Amino acid sequence: VQLQASGGGLVQAGGSLRLSCAASGRTFNGYGVGWFRQAPGKEREFVAAVSSGGSTYHADSVKGRFTISRDNAKNTVYLQMNSLKPEDTAVYYCAARNFLGVVITRSGYDYWGQGTLVTVSS
Repeated sequence: VQLQASGGGLVQAGGSLRLSCAASGRTFNGYGVGWFRQAPGKEREFVAAVSSGGSTYHADSVKGRFTISRDNAKNTVYLQMNSLKPEDTAVYYCAARNFLGVVITRSGYDYWGQGTLVTVSS
């Protein structure tokens, strides 16, 4: 499966963005999908994940501000980001695994998108 992340950009602190992760090559239905991010000089960290059945899990750092969701009919997973902070600045990556549950570790994913840059200005 090929993943294409999009929706990044420059936004002021307190603003919102919605990232999209579109899959091609095969149906997304049986895949768990996650979002990770990597800030300059830092390791890639888990942000949120959604199971094939729609169960979600969010990192504590984004809980209450970010929401992951999926639209299987469109083969797309979204990350709605509200109340953005400068520390949310990073390249955001989506990843997928042919697995029914929620996966929160980098090593748990088999497929990765190319990343989309989110910059939050103060």
